[in-house]
Amino acid sequence: MMECCRQLPSDFSMEERREIENLKLHKQDLLDDIQKLKWEIENVMAEIQDFESAEENKVLERGKQFSSGKKKFNMDPKKGVNYLVENSLLEWKPQTVAEFLYKEEGLNKTAIGDFLGEREEMHLQILKAFVELHEFSDLNLVQALRQFLWSFRLPGEAQKIDRMMEAFATRYCECNADVFQSTDTCYILSFAIIMLNTSLHNPNVKDKTTLERFISMNKGINNGEDLPNELLTKLYESIRNEPFKIPEDDGNDLTHTFFNPDREGWLLKLGGRVKTWKRRWFILTDNCLYYFEYTTDKEPRGIIPLENLCVREVNCTRKPYCLELYNPNSKGQKIKACKTETDGRVVEGKHQSYMICASTAEERDDWIESIRASITKDPFYDLVSVRKKKIIKQTQQD
Repeated sequence: MMECCRQLPSDFSMEERREIENLKLHKQDLLDDIQKLKWEIENVMAEIQDFESAEENKVLERGKQFSSGKKKFNMDPKKGVNYLVENSLLEWKPQTVAEFLYKEEGLNKTAIGDFLGEREEMHLQILKAFVELHEFSDLNLVQALRQFLWSFRLPGEAQKIDRMMEAFATRYCECNADVFQSTDTCYILSFAIIMLNTSLHNPNVKDKTTLERFISMNKGINNGEDLPNELLTKLYESIRNEPFKIPEDDGNDLTHTFFNPDREGWLLKLGGRVKTWKRRWFILTDNCLYYFEYTTDKEPRGIIPLENLCVREVNCTRKPYCLELYNPNSKGQKIKACKTETDGRVVEGKHQSYMICASTAEERDDWIESIRASITKDPFYDLVSVRKKKIIKQTQQD
């Protein structure tokens, strides 16, 4: 201490020198404290960075989970939604699920339609909430249908179509209370418009519906009264001038983009000319049975239209659990089908009937049931017929 004090100028008193020395020591303590604070700040910043990194990883992980859930939804709508709910990525509430289906990008429109058409109470509430997200006020029926049918793709099952179109008709009448006398009128006319669109714009339909026929087929549907010809003419012209736009499926899965299977799985198929059994991946959709050599194939090896065919269980000496596709009205003739040869040529099928083998009796019976359900008339006509009969009966009672 004395040595340090001697280094100070001689005109400082001993007291002043001690005070200066104390200041120097205090300065050093402050510098040490500052260094400690710097270290602590660095540690805190490192912890913050670790926390932020962990949070970013959580966000990324949840993003991956959400994307995975959407892919699962496109493959199997119920499983996809269950996955999202179980991982706390989606609330199992009608409004929340409906907004997810209506607003989320990248969802397969066919999968949305299948999910909305289910009959469980929760699904019915989701369908109601989904339809209420559409605003139909001051739109004519064709305009409202264009908006509605763009948000999903109608499923092929009649009961699902019925529930969805009933919900649409109810919502349209809520938004436009003075247009129709009942939701039944809106329901029937909606189907008439959809069928008109098919008639006018499907090249396979040769007998195009005229305006006069369109007006005639909708007589008496407004609680026994006729709708104004002016209204029907306006709807007819709208469809004639512009067909409905069918949404492309947004999902990336090829199988679900091109198909919406009623059923799919591995089966054995007996050859047409060479009677050998070959394992094929079968997909049942749109009243056709497609079969592939591999599940990853982009093009089917064969296509069997089910129109006019029947299916039955058969006993086969070489294979158990067999079913047969056959034409009851044209025995001995080739079934109208096509197949792809190994060189890529598409040729006519060689089968008078198709023998197919499942791995179990239960699987065979499930396939028979699914195929029979697929061999049906256009469900639109049946649904409209039932609703028209309802209106006629009510009118007679009144």
